[in-house]
Amino acid sequence: MVQDISKGSLRPIRRLGDPGLRTECDPVRVFDAALERLIDDMFATQYDADGAGLAANQIGLSLRLFVYDCQDDEGRRHVGHVVNPVLVAADGDIRTEQEGCLSLPGMRFPTPRYDHAIVEGLDAKGEPVRIEGTGYFARCLQHECDHLRGTVYTDTLEGETRRAALRAIRAAP
Repeated sequence: MVQDISKGSLRPIRRLGDPGLRTECDPVRVFDAALERLIDDMFATQYDADGAGLAANQIGLSLRLFVYDCQDDEGRRHVGHVVNPVLVAADGDIRTEQEGCLSLPGMRFPTPRYDHAIVEGLDAKGEPVRIEGTGYFARCLQHECDHLRGTVYTDTLEGETRRAALRAIRAAP
């Protein structure tokens, strides 16, 4: 199910180097129409950028919130949002696959992630949600939770992969 992007407005996506991407986000405390509009804006922005997920700090808001629309490795589509998410499990096999980020457009690097993840949090009404993902969807959940802790996926890279990523980032326009 695709989110109705006609309800949302596009917001500029912050690029690596923006200090907001390196700061741990604050919990959402108010569940109201403004939060629902923000979620609509985040979906519209994510879809416009052809992304699988988007965290609030990527559009300049230090709030613990992300949206997602991606498939797992079995082709099942997952669409939703999580307010005040907590990554309660990241386990299983570690798979290294190409990963990208809307805050580092055009760059993809082999990134290790667990093949299974569980996130607990709230929906826009403040009701509890529990999301479990495998494969690519688990990767997405881990990636977005990292954003809310002030971490970018390239921070998890090691060795020559990390050096290559840092060189590419420095050389980017």
